Amino acid sequence: MITEQLSTKEYRRRALEVAIHVGLVVLLATACLMILRPFVPLIAWGIVIAIAVYPGYRKVRTLVGGRDNLAAALCTLFFLAVLTVPVVLLAQTMAEGIHTLSTNVKNGTISIPPPPDTVGTWPLIGTPLKNIWSMASTNLTGLLKNFAPQIKAALPELLSASASVGLTVLQFILSILVAGVLLAKASGCASISHSLANRLFGNQGPEFEDLAGSTIRSVTNGILGVAVIQSVLAGLGFMIGGLPGAGLWTLLFLFAAVLQVGALVLIPAVIYMFAIASTTKAVLFLLWCIFVGLIDNVLKPLLLGRGVAVPIVVVFLGAIGGFLAVGTIGLFIGAIVLSVGYKLFLAWLEGPVAAKQEA
Repeated sequence: MITEQLSTKEYRRRALEVAIHVGLVVLLATACLMILRPFVPLIAWGIVIAIAVYPGYRKVRTLVGGRDNLAAALCTLFFLAVLTVPVVLLAQTMAEGIHTLSTNVKNGTISIPPPPDTVGTWPLIGTPLKNIWSMASTNLTGLLKNFAPQIKAALPELLSASASVGLTVLQFILSILVAGVLLAKASGCASISHSLANRLFGNQGPEFEDLAGSTIRSVTNGILGVAVIQSVLAGLGFMIGGLPGAGLWTLLFLFAAVLQVGALVLIPAVIYMFAIASTTKAVLFLLWCIFVGLIDNVLKPLLLGRGVAVPIVVVFLGAIGGFLAVGTIGLFIGAIVLSVGYKLFLAWLEGPVAAKQEA
């Protein structure tokens, strides 16, 4: 009886110790997450970039004689240039467009062509759109006065959106720097990755690790890479075609392309070109937009990795959820994180054989 009481007390003491230890670990982990929370998107995007470009980094490292730091620095400078040059060009285009628009409004020289007769025949939106368009072409000042309250209410949102775009660019720059550091320490990072995978998945750790890496490269190249290529081509068409605010149009198209709905941006651009430009120029612009919209059918099979295709609905939900959770950068991170989670979950359900086949 006494032995049983001592045994019960010992169990209670051990249970209390375990509870205290677990509580302290949870408290420490929560504190760490709270401290790192502002940096989680940056670190996550940096890890994604590092994994996606690692095969290219290895080639660069071979070319520079196996010097890790030099290869990482070259890759970092390259991606900073790839990010900075389009951003500067788009910002310049947007600034010029805003300056021209404000000057024309002040001088009263801005002119909007009347809408085509076919606009009024469009279902649902045809008649109200034609009325607003006609008023803008004949009495723009009066139209602006009518919508003055709405315009004033929208100005803070526009300023906030502009600040958000600047913050997003800064986040991308910092993420590229994080990726450069990870590439320079690739061997150490790989060791940590192997240990983590083995801890989480046991003997299947290497298989799931390979699957996660191949999925990240597949989605990054096949979804985000294609969206960037399409956006560059679309931006060239907008600028050459003389579309007002070409930089803003290109930015909107990039977001839409990530969500796999880039045509929603091209359609109004084509309609506007037919309204303001000559028939020949508008038709050429239409053909270019069709080329931009269909080129993903050629690029995706080339860039998507074999055996790691992800349903478009997963990419769409990941992009929307990431955007709502952490802002613009989440539009890109969310699609990749949800895709990796989806593939790992399927591989876990189907067993080790399926994981080997996927990897």
